[in-house]
Amino acid sequence: MTPNIQTFINSFQNRLEPPIRQHLKNVYGTVMMTSAAACVGVYIDMYTWFQAGFLSAIIGAGLMLMLIATPDNGKNTGLRLGYLLGFGLTSGMGMGPLLEYVSVVDPSIIVTALLGTTLVFVCFSAAAMLAERGSWLFLGGPLMTLLTSMSLMSLMNLFMQSHFLYQAHVYLGLVLMCGFVLFDTQLIIEKRRMGSKDFVQHALELFIDFIGIFRRLLIILTQKEEQNRRRKRE
Repeated sequence: MTPNIQTFINSFQNRLEPPIRQHLKNVYGTVMMTSAAACVGVYIDMYTWFQAGFLSAIIGAGLMLMLIATPDNGKNTGLRLGYLLGFGLTSGMGMGPLLEYVSVVDPSIIVTALLGTTLVFVCFSAAAMLAERGSWLFLGGPLMTLLTSMSLMSLMNLFMQSHFLYQAHVYLGLVLMCGFVLFDTQLIIEKRRMGSKDFVQHALELFIDFIGIFRRLLIILTQKEEQNRRRKRE
């Protein structure tokens, strides 16, 4: 196993220059910090009297827009990091109701979904890093087309209330988020090669991918558990 692990590490070192590796460390470290803030948000929503509800989504969107609208000048990293952590906190609070429902169905689903999300995220990120330079950037167009189609699908389903459209939206959303992990990872690497050191913005992009995968895995696994219970009762 040791030679294989060393070969795997060497492949990263051969493909990614030292400045790129350092930048990715900053990015993924920031993603972990934002995920921790999201966990705090979940705890606040589920176990305290403070429940922001829809307000958390509005505040989170505002913080994300403020982060995007505040360009990195090398001196405002702390401020922009605060926006990002605030976005992570409100994202966790927004997921509180879903997690509370899932915990009623089966609390182990949360752990399974989290482990599955982490595995998928790590594998797709590693695949993007080890692939040929720019080989996944072609996904940008198809992913945006799929995202637009899914937005129209959601709008239609507000009126149609179709179970089929809802299910299609969940599964296509999972595929979409996995594709964005590949695309965003390679795009971050290319941006760094072009001189961008904005690890906060890059962490935001990957955090959105991560939480998108987690949310959809939660829904899929909960639906399967409910179906299994219905079959047993029948």
